[in-house]
Amino acid sequence: MLTIDAQVHAYERDRPGRPWHAVLAGPPEVTGDQMVAAMDKAGVDGAILISPITMYRYDASYALEVHKRHADRFALIKPVDPNDPAVADVIADWKRTPGTVGVRMLLVRGGYTEDPADPGLNRVLATAGRLSFPLNLHIAGRLDQGIELIRRHPDTQIIVDHLGLVQPHEPPVPAQPWAELPKVLTLAKFPNVAIKITGACTLSRQPYPFNDIWDPVCRVIDAFGIDRCMWGTDWTRAVNFLTFAQGVDAFRATNRIPDSDKAKLMGGTLTRIYGWSPRRKLS
Repeated sequence: MLTIDAQVHAYERDRPGRPWHAVLAGPPEVTGDQMVAAMDKAGVDGAILISPITMYRYDASYALEVHKRHADRFALIKPVDPNDPAVADVIADWKRTPGTVGVRMLLVRGGYTEDPADPGLNRVLATAGRLSFPLNLHIAGRLDQGIELIRRHPDTQIIVDHLGLVQPHEPPVPAQPWAELPKVLTLAKFPNVAIKITGACTLSRQPYPFNDIWDPVCRVIDAFGIDRCMWGTDWTRAVNFLTFAQGVDAFRATNRIPDSDKAKLMGGTLTRIYGWSPRRKLS
């Protein structure tokens, strides 16, 4: 089974040459080489490497460096700034960059307006649609705004980040981590929307293998269909809850998902939607 993680991060230690904007949950560094070593150990063939907005804001230069060393293992996504008047040009330039498969917009982490009619937010979605370039949309905590934005852009391929739910960066897990799931499931009516089942294990109130996530996760799969669902760990944000291998094995070993569906969830859907797969299959 081809195994592709839909979201990992890599970053250097904070240093003058490439200073951090802020601190993200995780180790002091997870370089590209270290991420590949973790993937090799866990049997993960490839991953979508997302430049972390917390550390690097809209500068994806480190992700590009990692890709040069490991082009067979990673495809790239970077966050874009809807407040940038030139954001359409930024997206077009990024699409022309070797190894890229999409862009990302984070409504909460970016500190943007809550107005779904905002020209900048809509410019990002419209540009991604015009260029047939998938857009990862982080709308956790702003589901109403996200739903309205998506409704306005039916021709844009949207991938909703992290189940559309607010996920913790450190324990404890919230008392009702799945409370907004019914609203998330309404997104399934939009055929242009896929969903990333990333970071799901951080919503568990049980230890590995996190058995309490499966009822809500299966509700997501039933609503969207397996052809619009993709698995991922959200490594390194999840480091305070589980190991990378646990985030892989919890899904790989579960009997709640048939093997044919598991193959789509853990790689097949991602390959189809992003049009990318790693060039090397681990033995």
